[in-house]
Amino acid sequence: MKLFVLLGPTAVGKTALSLKVAKLLGSPIINCDSRQIYKGMEIGTAAPTKEQLEEVKHYFVKILELQEYYSAAQYETDVIQLTNQLQHSSDNLLLSGGSMMYIDAVCNGIDDIPNIDAEIRNDLKERLQKEGLDSLRHELKLLDPDYYDIVDLKNPKRIVHALEICYTSGKAYSSFRIHKKKERPFQIIKIGLKRERSELFDRINKRVDNMIEEGLLEEARRLYPYRHLNALNTVGYKEIFQYFDGAWDLTYATEKIKKNTRDYAKKQMTWFAHDNDIHWFSPDNGKEITDFITAHI
Repeated sequence: MKLFVLLGPTAVGKTALSLKVAKLLGSPIINCDSRQIYKGMEIGTAAPTKEQLEEVKHYFVKILELQEYYSAAQYETDVIQLTNQLQHSSDNLLLSGGSMMYIDAVCNGIDDIPNIDAEIRNDLKERLQKEGLDSLRHELKLLDPDYYDIVDLKNPKRIVHALEICYTSGKAYSSFRIHKKKERPFQIIKIGLKRERSELFDRINKRVDNMIEEGLLEEARRLYPYRHLNALNTVGYKEIFQYFDGAWDLTYATEKIKKNTRDYAKKQMTWFAHDNDIHWFSPDNGKEITDFITAHI
């Protein structure tokens, strides 16, 4: 069996092309977006529309409640189980998305990290809110100085997760990070989509404007009571919440969404640039892409 992985930065044009590729392969779409997996965030995450979901079967779209915990490790397990089931009906499958760690988890595997004790997770969440990030940073430096030296110290999710592992296992989080590539029961073929940076950024800016027109503010208003949840620590919602709080006006919040989305796209492009297994195409060269896929089926 072959797994075609269609990847690229946000707003590059993956969704529209994925529908065509899925039909060519006779495959459902295994969605690879760490936020589209949650319910109620359709506009802000540019999730597939009702019509697109009906056009081609999708997995991992709007399956979780906002309060549910999910991780790249869980995604890896779930996708491998799904591919084992689907291999009986298709020799070729399509995974499409832009969540870097989720793609890496499926293609290379993720380190075997212990399951987090729920009580420990809740305790650390409360401590983060009460004590702030500086206190948890200091604790991580004592428990796992090796990871402390390399982690993004401004990222509370990474700090808290490392402490969760330390307390659950009684070992340093860095001791589990062996980065050993796992064998997969399928051949992986990666197709990357890219555009000129100025064109991509223009598409991002227009997409944000469209989101506002389509009702992003109303969607964010419904989600506002859950703003403390990790699922909503997401570009688009964070900025609108600042507007709701009166810290920013709507024009400034909208511009911040555009800038932060462009910054995220740059991070995606940097991440993908290090992967020599990716075959790169312009999304506008549909025939070139389909010819490549046909040659590899």
